[in-house]
Amino acid sequence: MKILVTNDDGIDSAGIWAMARALHEKNFEVAIAAPMRQQSGMAHAFTVWKKMEFRRVEDKIEAWTIDGTPTDCVKFYLEELGKDEKISAVISGINDGANLATDVLYSGTVGGALEGFLHDMPALAVSLVKNSALTFDDVAKVTTQYFSEKINTDEIFFNNLNFPKNFRNGTAEFKSARLGKRDYLNAFVRTTENGKNYFEIRGEVFDVDKSAGTDIFAVEKGYVSVTPLHFDIVHHEKI
Repeated sequence: MKILVTNDDGIDSAGIWAMARALHEKNFEVAIAAPMRQQSGMAHAFTVWKKMEFRRVEDKIEAWTIDGTPTDCVKFYLEELGKDEKISAVISGINDGANLATDVLYSGTVGGALEGFLHDMPALAVSLVKNSALTFDDVAKVTTQYFSEKINTDEIFFNNLNFPKNFRNGTAEFKSARLGKRDYLNAFVRTTENGKNYFEIRGEVFDVDKSAGTDIFAVEKGYVSVTPLHFDIVHHEKI
C-alpha cells in the first residue's frame, strides 16, 4: 500500500520526515510531495498560469519538492508524477502547530489532505500544538497506528487530528470533536522601506468557542482530537 505524504511547512520540516519514516517502518510504501518553502495559511490554494519548479530530493524514500502550495504538490503527484502508481491515501503533516477550530479554513495542512479526499481517497491532516512535550516521532508513531487501523475499514475518510502538549494519562486517547471557533486579536504592523509601504499581521489567539465537545477543549484536556471534515460547505437547510 502506497501513501502520499505532504505538508505546508516545506520539504525541510522535521514533521514530514518523521511521518514518512514511521509509515515506512510499518511497511507502507511512501512517496513525499512537499512545498519548497513555508506555505502556512495557503488553505486549498491552487496555482495556475505560473511555471513551478520541481525536483527529486531523496532516493531511499521517493521524495519530491515543488515550488507551489500543498494542493499543487498533491495534485501534481497524483495526476502526473505518480499517475501510474496505486496511491491509497494522503497524509498531510505533521504540522508544527495546531490546526484547530476555524483555523482549518486557512490551513495549508488541511488543504493538502482535502486534495487527496477530492481524489476519492482517505486523507488525514495531522498537527502538533506548539511547545508540546511530544516529539514528531511520538506523533508519527501514534498516527501510523491510528491510520493502520482506520485504513482497513473501507471508508473514505477526511479526518483532522491535533495532538496535545501532553497525553492526559501518558498514552494517546482519541476524542471525536466538532470544530470550535478561534479568532485572533490581530495587530497590523506597518513599516516603510525604500519608499514602499508594508504591513505584517501579528496577533494573539482568542477562542470564541472552546466548550466541551470542541476540538480545542479536547486538546487542552490532553486528548488527540479527531474531527471528520467534508468539502461540502452548502447550507442545505437554506435550500
